[in-house]
Amino acid sequence: MDQSLPSIYETLRQALPDAAIAEIAPSDMPTLRVERDSLVDVARTLRDHPSLQFALFAECTAADYLPSEPRFELVYHMACLGAAYAQAGGAAPARRVRLKVPVPGDDPRAPSLVSIWPNAGWPEREVFDLFGIVFEGHPDLRRILMSDDWDGHPLRKDYPVQIRKSTASWSPMQVSAEEFARNVQAARDAAVAQSKIGPFGKRPPGSSSTEG
Repeated sequence: MDQSLPSIYETLRQALPDAAIAEIAPSDMPTLRVERDSLVDVARTLRDHPSLQFALFAECTAADYLPSEPRFELVYHMACLGAAYAQAGGAAPARRVRLKVPVPGDDPRAPSLVSIWPNAGWPEREVFDLFGIVFEGHPDLRRILMSDDWDGHPLRKDYPVQIRKSTASWSPMQVSAEEFARNVQAARDAAVAQSKIGPFGKRPPGSSSTEG
């Protein structure tokens, strides 16, 4: 990459002079600390600015620093794909960026980025499910790993390690060894029968219609 190009931080600072952004010493990629009130503006600029073009939303996760405050930190990873996904005016240099967004423990919320990168929807749901951080403006914010009736958020540091919870399922969650063996054998028999019939109900060439 041309070292004479402005850094991501410099470009954002010029485009958003009032945004709450700070540079963090990077370990593997440019890293910025962004206050949540500036997150949407920063994200949109990362995507749309001609010299940035971060078209790929790669990840959203979180960390719990209890008992520190701000308790939570959202972590985002985005990428510019260079010439592989260039705007009409030309390509921006291929590179990655990390955003870190502090979130207070007594007000665990942040704006959703689904309106900017639609694929942010599922990672945001995962963070909501496991950390209890609410993404305001998300079109379908609900649990994605735990059941809808689950209590608490398993990746919070104060979540109880030993927990007992009865299932709300309408069917048994376990089967006996004999039932398991019968299920496996039934699946094998069905696979053998399908192989004799072939896809779309047609028998493979050379097979006999009298085969048992």
